[in-house]
Amino acid sequence: MQAQDILEGLEKAVIEGNRADSMKFARESLNAGVKVLDAINQGLIKGMTVVGGKYAKREYFLPQVLRAANAMYGGLDVLLPHIPKEDAGKMIICVIGSVEGDVHDIGKNIVKTMLTATGLDMHDFGTDVPIEDFINSVSTDNAKIIAMSTLMTPTMDGMKAVVDGLIEKGDRAKVKIVIGGAPTSQTFADEIGADLYASNAQEAASKIKRFI
Repeated sequence: MQAQDILEGLEKAVIEGNRADSMKFARESLNAGVKVLDAINQGLIKGMTVVGGKYAKREYFLPQVLRAANAMYGGLDVLLPHIPKEDAGKMIICVIGSVEGDVHDIGKNIVKTMLTATGLDMHDFGTDVPIEDFINSVSTDNAKIIAMSTLMTPTMDGMKAVVDGLIEKGDRAKVKIVIGGAPTSQTFADEIGADLYASNAQEAASKIKRFI
């Protein structure tokens, strides 16, 4: 199978939400000697970018996006272990999670998928993430971006606590902070000293892509 056929197969598998095909073409890419980053960027991520565009135009909805994400991660599971160390070291690390007290994850997961599609090395901390975990991620994970979400007004204070904790630790200048979720806003981001606010996953990916 030709390299271009494999890349197109990866892209199509993601667009169609076919995890089995995504993994199959990922293995084919390794067997054919396709560069791992080419398979990821010109196959999987290219497909997810198409999905993101369809989602933004309301041609795709949440179920299709989640199926596409599942397909993309299937391919990534095959390919990521084979990324050359020098290339892996160049990837920008972004930690993401729902702030302490919030257990919602659907929105966070979509943002994670879209940010993965920008080429970031995503570290998903999950939900109900302790403030200290975000603060310590700069030193423990070498995070360059911290993405926090919440759907609950009472937990918004946790976002400010993270910013304040990073300042106190002396790490604020080392990381960019993006926030999102229904009760948040650009005004709130400005108030707490966050760098970016995004109202949806596509906007988050677009803004962070411009940043990086």
